[in-house]
Amino acid sequence: MLFALGAFFFLTLMDAFAKALGHRGYDPMQSVWMRYAVNAAILTLIYARHLPRHFKSRHPGLQLARASAQMVAATCFFFAIREIGLAEATALADLNPVIVSLGAGLFLGERLGPHRIFGIALAFAGAMIILRPGTGVIAPGAILALVTAVSFATGMLITRKVRGDSTATSLLWASYIGLAIASLAQPFVWRTPAPADLWLFLAIGLAGTMGQFLMIRAFTMAEASTLAPFGYTGLIFASLWGFMFFGSLPDGFTILGALVIIGAGLYVWWRERRAAQSLHKSPR
Repeated sequence: MLFALGAFFFLTLMDAFAKALGHRGYDPMQSVWMRYAVNAAILTLIYARHLPRHFKSRHPGLQLARASAQMVAATCFFFAIREIGLAEATALADLNPVIVSLGAGLFLGERLGPHRIFGIALAFAGAMIILRPGTGVIAPGAILALVTAVSFATGMLITRKVRGDSTATSLLWASYIGLAIASLAQPFVWRTPAPADLWLFLAIGLAGTMGQFLMIRAFTMAEASTLAPFGYTGLIFASLWGFMFFGSLPDGFTILGALVIIGAGLYVWWRERRAAQSLHKSPR
């Protein structure tokens, strides 16, 4: 649990650094590139002795799709936080657990019972509270945050299909594919960093890598069902960084919508865990 908390601490801190660079005029794709470049460099050093073996996948097509979905999620989120606050973007991105539940029912054949459908509908109602349609033009950043949630959930669903590959394989594919895609954009967006900004670029990569490392450690030591609720602590950290670095706090609608989304996500998690426990205890 402490590793999971540490993971969201660093991942949201990475987002804050990316937002700071956006305020300084750097294109978000440059921040995305640095996030993947540092991550790829560290993973290459860790797995250097057996890199070809670790990179070999039983599901190359799925790994490519998974890495691309994660890349889209990271890119959209970095663009989103350039336009809206960290807390608002994080709250909307927190739709991803219920989107995973919806996708599992639609595409993986899992049962969509009434409780799961209720939780999914409640979560989307929370998103509507944050977006407030009808009060004006919905901010493009909010739409990008929603695309982040869908893309991240897509990556999670594909992850369920590549269980035959090791964690190292999935990490390397995600890192190298993300770096390759981000590199294609650099000739069009690259701006030589000012010396005073170099530490921010490095911090993005280090914070992202540390968050990813702690997340993996957490999931190797505890069941995913135990750790799932801790994902929502990211909203607390994002609000903290937003206030500390940018002097911004979420408004009442964002807080209410976020609470609805979190409540819906926890409800779906609780029902699925209860159902799994009942299945485990049922006589055979």
